[in-house]
Amino acid sequence: MKDLKAYARSDMHGWLRDLLSLAFILGIPFLQFLGRLPLIDPDEGRYAEIPREMLERGDLITPTLNYVKYFEKPPLLYWLNAASIWIFGQNEFAARLPSALCGLATVLATYLIARKLYDRRTALISAIILGTSAGFVLQSRIILTDMLLTFCLTAALGAFIVAAQHERRRGGALPWYLFYLFCALAVLAKGLIGIVFPGGIIFIYLLLTGKWRIVKRMRLVTGLLLFLTVVAPWFVAVSLRNPEFARFFFIHEHFERFTSTVHGRYQPVWFFLPVLLGTMLPWSFFIPGALVRAWRNRRHEEFQVGLYLLIWIAVIFLFFSKSSSKLVPYILPIFPPLAMLIAQRINSLMEGRGRELKLAAIMLGTTLTILGVAGLGYARLAEAAALLTGIMPQLADQLRQFVSHAPQLSTTACISIGLLFLLQGVGILAATNRNPARMLTVICICSFLLEILIPRLIMGSIAQAESPRDLTLKARSLVRPDTRIVTFGPMQAVNWYSGRRVMVTGKLDELEFGSKQGDQSAWFPDQQALLKLWNSDNHVLVFLRKSELNDLLPGLSTAPVVQGESGRNLLISNR
Repeated sequence: MKDLKAYARSDMHGWLRDLLSLAFILGIPFLQFLGRLPLIDPDEGRYAEIPREMLERGDLITPTLNYVKYFEKPPLLYWLNAASIWIFGQNEFAARLPSALCGLATVLATYLIARKLYDRRTALISAIILGTSAGFVLQSRIILTDMLLTFCLTAALGAFIVAAQHERRRGGALPWYLFYLFCALAVLAKGLIGIVFPGGIIFIYLLLTGKWRIVKRMRLVTGLLLFLTVVAPWFVAVSLRNPEFARFFFIHEHFERFTSTVHGRYQPVWFFLPVLLGTMLPWSFFIPGALVRAWRNRRHEEFQVGLYLLIWIAVIFLFFSKSSSKLVPYILPIFPPLAMLIAQRINSLMEGRGRELKLAAIMLGTTLTILGVAGLGYARLAEAAALLTGIMPQLADQLRQFVSHAPQLSTTACISIGLLFLLQGVGILAATNRNPARMLTVICICSFLLEILIPRLIMGSIAQAESPRDLTLKARSLVRPDTRIVTFGPMQAVNWYSGRRVMVTGKLDELEFGSKQGDQSAWFPDQQALLKLWNSDNHVLVFLRKSELNDLLPGLSTAPVVQGESGRNLLISNR
């Protein structure tokens, strides 16, 4: 252990060696088995299908989804995914690779930033914390714009504070230009928040510290030229080709999304508190202590880096908490600064007995022990629900519904995950107030193993139940020249696996805007048009949820033939 501490403290080893070691070890949970799971709707199907259509149409300017215009997001993720598909072929690995690499790149960027701001050991601990935060790693393995945004914002905000900390040095223009470059890429990743967040965070930091002299060194003229050079071409090109773009993208997708429930994603203001607690396990219990320490030391010059990280966290967290549209991945950009603050606090306590970590360690160990027991008992979920029903009959309906919707996991998965949680919890409790280094070792090893096992043992059954891949492959074998494929609501993975446009009925969600551009009525039938098609001479294949079939049955003159079922999805035909 002493050798490990000495290695982490030493500055003799190069940055490149650390980066390669982190990439090799922590890259395993990010990159393993990316291609073994089917795409899950709606996000993965959507962000795989758009670049597939870009490549098919030979148009990288106007994004389309199910071959209608789709302007909800800028194109950077589509371009990266299109490049990956072009290189590796149309498969799940290629579709997921850019997001996974962005997650891993964020870990490496966190190391680089922390090493510049603090020291080598803090940098290593920061990277390990982020790379063993289960929710962060698992969300990087899903195709999301949020992980790309997280990487760009981390690089941009990190470049700013690194440049600001070395403001007295002449030259050193590179960090400033990296700041403008990654702000531009953040805008191309997810829109105006790519500049709103950095601008707001930097303004509050300068206001609280009074370091307005930094503005003079920010190379505003050349930096803004670089920013516009990267950002402007696509926005100009897409606006010239599509006059309707600007109103929809800037008004509907930014202001209306933030101020209204138009997207149907309303959650209470405290929504992200439990989300953060769960997604940053096992490190979330160390967050309060790290935040309090950063706030208490805010007035000391040497600790104002902590104040900057605190502002970074607070602005993004409060912005999305106030927003009327909330989704779990929205707070991913606060994970890197949280990892750095936690690492800096842990590093300062490594030489002692860790008394300041005692309460957090006890709470974490107890929680993980409970999760371990629950994991071991999950294999007997049905029996446990039946037992509770006998004790509390009034809960019978709720328990039955819970069991029917709970993911079906194998006994092996339950035992493996449960034992790891249990081992982690007991190990943390045993090391509490004795040896912080040993406690952290237990946390890291068990979390690393959990990140490797969860995609294999848990995500497989969930993906199989939610993905329409198997049904789409079945439908491909049934397609005839007169076949019409219909989905109830958008199922973009059906487009991806079938390689063709499909008809969409029911609630159109994100296809609502595109369905109104030109005459698209033939591709978006209402229920009456669907029934007419069903009763025609055409061969019709319909993808829908099992619960939706009962609503459709009364209007069908021809009884449906069930061609297949997978999880909650059905494939039916009219003959």
